[in-house]
Amino acid sequence: MSTHGGNNMRAALVMLCAMGVFATHDVVVKTLGATYSSMQLLFFGSLLGFPVVAVILLNDRRHESLRARHPGWVLLRTACAIVTGVSAFYAFSTLPLAQVYAILFSTPLLITILAIPLLGEKVRLRRWLAVITGLVGVMIVLRPGQSEFSSGHLAALVASICGAAVSVIARKIGKDERSVVLLLYPMVGNFLVMGAALPFVYVPMPVEDLGLMAVIAVFGLAGSFLVILAYREGEAVIVAPMQYSQILWATAFGYTLFDETLDSATVLGAGVIIASGIYIVLREARPGTSGNRPVLETRGRPETVTAPRPSILQTILANRSRNAR
Repeated sequence: MSTHGGNNMRAALVMLCAMGVFATHDVVVKTLGATYSSMQLLFFGSLLGFPVVAVILLNDRRHESLRARHPGWVLLRTACAIVTGVSAFYAFSTLPLAQVYAILFSTPLLITILAIPLLGEKVRLRRWLAVITGLVGVMIVLRPGQSEFSSGHLAALVASICGAAVSVIARKIGKDERSVVLLLYPMVGNFLVMGAALPFVYVPMPVEDLGLMAVIAVFGLAGSFLVILAYREGEAVIVAPMQYSQILWATAFGYTLFDETLDSATVLGAGVIIASGIYIVLREARPGTSGNRPVLETRGRPETVTAPRPSILQTILANRSRNAR
């Protein structure tokens, strides 16, 4: 096997591990979500994860202001990130894991659509057909008229839409805005918003549940760091499709821990969504097809406060490494 092929194989395995870590993160969210609100989970999850992020930020020694250069876009991105986290946590708490993932897998499709007005992306017929096919897959999963459309389904859809907006806005302003700003503002915004809501939803947490909250914080960050390692090691076109392995983790965890079984509509719909998403990744990787490669550059699942955008963390770590020389 060539060195390049070996690197891609290692990268794919690392990405598979990253998705397993994220799936375990979501299992804990689902477990605690039976007792606590998504707002309380997000507040404590981000609070316990902040010390690790603070260490990273303190090592960015550039003396620059934390004032946003594009305050409107940064605030919109912050609001979308907060909504993404609350919606995703609520969806995991109320729906089967595999069903949530199937809906969240529509995020690359929505990124492709939002990239047209926000990034000036030119989407031609084949990618449009892939997007439409993927959205049909979402409808198969939701089964309108055949099953009840619950608040959990709505939350998963909102998480997917807002997660796509977070990613596209980051691509739009990422060249001008400091990565520290893009990382810090959602964390501070989440702390303020969830902290304000906490008195209305708070349920006392025993020590063991606080320990599980620490697991959410650690696993969210660990998954993001593993994604960084995977993309450093291999080609994006090989690594990116590995994110869909979450459906396998979800199926295994759902069956063994929550007595969840996959119904035929979820299997069929998820298959259609995954196929269309992989096609979009492959099309973006072709020279001359995409000017922005918005899906390939997303690098993983929708960003939440407990699982920040890997590309932002990677930039901060790269700056830290350069400053240390």
